[in-house]
Amino acid sequence: MIPGPIEFEPEVLQALGAPTTSHVAPDFIEAFGRALETMRTVWRSPGGQPFVVAGSGTFAMELAVANLIEPGDRALVLSTGVFGDRFEDLLGRHGADVTVIRAPLGRPVDLQSVEDELASGDVKLLTVTHVDTSTAVRVPIREVGALARRHGALCVVDGVCSVAGEEIEQDDWGLDVVLTASQKAVGVPPGLALVMAGRRAMEAFAARRAPVRSYYADWAKWLPIMTAYESRKPSYFGTPAVNLVAALDVSLRRIAEEGMPARWTRHARLGAAFRAGIEALGLGFVAEDPASRANTLTACRYPAGVGAVDFLPAVKAAGVIVAGGLHPQIKTEYFRVGHMGSVSLGDVLTTLGAIESAMSKTNAAHEPGAGVAAAVAHWTGTAA
Repeated sequence: MIPGPIEFEPEVLQALGAPTTSHVAPDFIEAFGRALETMRTVWRSPGGQPFVVAGSGTFAMELAVANLIEPGDRALVLSTGVFGDRFEDLLGRHGADVTVIRAPLGRPVDLQSVEDELASGDVKLLTVTHVDTSTAVRVPIREVGALARRHGALCVVDGVCSVAGEEIEQDDWGLDVVLTASQKAVGVPPGLALVMAGRRAMEAFAARRAPVRSYYADWAKWLPIMTAYESRKPSYFGTPAVNLVAALDVSLRRIAEEGMPARWTRHARLGAAFRAGIEALGLGFVAEDPASRANTLTACRYPAGVGAVDFLPAVKAAGVIVAGGLHPQIKTEYFRVGHMGSVSLGDVLTTLGAIESAMSKTNAAHEPGAGVAAAVAHWTGTAA
């Protein structure tokens, strides 16, 4: 139950383990083309241009930044944790003049500060981490996207820990780029950088004056490949991760079959049930505002007087693996639980049971059974 790589559906693993074909074999061409088309459904971006490239979530970030920033361009970073901060370094490497609005730890960015900064100068590009995996803080990207459009800035959304789990309406909300990685709520083993570029982003790319500084990340290299595969034609720039793309095709179709509103609702209900259980056990959250707590993962404070060295092994001994802290300021103070993708209520209840078991083993004060009972009550609508 870590926030990625998550558990994967058997059908996805079956596609991953199938014999590897040529990247120009007819079956693979069909799978790749279908995956590109289905991305538009999952991202809610019928007008978007999908990119699927071998790489990590960090490379997906670079695919966005490298193609939209030229030396000297102004960029605004909204940071709610480690991965927001990563954009600052990345943008600087590509020559941007970077301003960072860094939210207080555990809080979302202040939208008035964003408005003021956008109004103060010619910001070409704004980056925002929808859900920062280091803090589990969720930012209202719909509102951020509206601010960016009002001031003529491109809006790049890091959706690594949100796409296919949190509500995102890319085209309707005017989000210019939404990126993710395969191993989170998309439900495919690690290795694919997934990017959806909107019309304004593609126009900005076409109008750039300087060449893209990264050879491998250059959209000019990858756009003909994506166009060809979607047209069911073979093409080549770099050999794609054949089995991962086949697994992506399977997972995206399963997600589309569930339906995006239903999938968002399931994640919201599971996240709320898990948080209800954590609260009933007397544990706190890194994300201070309930409205800013993500549905895809939760960052939970350790019980008073208990640390990772004792608590995490006790949870594992009860049959569940959770992740330790990541944010350097509070790394030893909290742990993280992922509840995204194909996670069910049973997974949530099992995890809460394991956390209760760990609390008992570490002599942390709690009411036995309270966490599981609260989660069930919240799920069934019988909570007091």
